Amino acid sequence: MEHPSAIAAALAEVGPRLKRLRTERGVTLAALSEATGISKSTLSRLEAGERRPSLELLLPISQAHQVPLDELVGAPEVGDPRVRLTPKHVNDNVILPLTRQPGPLQAFKMVLPATRATPEPCTHEGYEWMYVLSGRLRLILADHDLVLDPGEVAEFDTRLPHWFGSTGQGPVEILSLLGRQGERMHVRARPRPRDKPAH
Repeated sequence: MEHPSAIAAALAEVGPRLKRLRTERGVTLAALSEATGISKSTLSRLEAGERRPSLELLLPISQAHQVPLDELVGAPEVGDPRVRLTPKHVNDNVILPLTRQPGPLQAFKMVLPATRATPEPCTHEGYEWMYVLSGRLRLILADHDLVLDPGEVAEFDTRLPHWFGSTGQGPVEILSLLGRQGERMHVRARPRPRDKPAH
């Protein structure tokens, strides 16, 4: 059993770790508050060590940052901590699943080639959030035609006609979080030729 002083020391490190994680990702307290439902003042006190960390506070933060709870509290590693990820190639895209367990929310890292530049909008059930790591992402959503630069984020209901890819200037690297059934979009069959009517 851990000595009480070791537990107290671990708890004291949670606040600085939360602040470091948030600032490294360029997330404001206001944005984290909106994502977690926790007030800005509570988040600020938690980061300053003035509020004792609890599961009710740490779980939403863990989900918002998409990091394991262990990483927030600095829990000791058990066994081999390495995660061996296997990339998949789908229609010239490289897709790296980051979520190891099945569930309603799945995370992916994607590299979209410069050749993925011809819009082919689709719709499906779900919700998608994406963050541009590098390159320039073209996103078509209903009547909007947008270009996102590195560090920019988009989120949308996937029941709206949408497509995303390169601007044609080079490959694009993104992180994508897909809500329930959102993964269908990335493994769907190629679209029917446009001259054939839908049945």
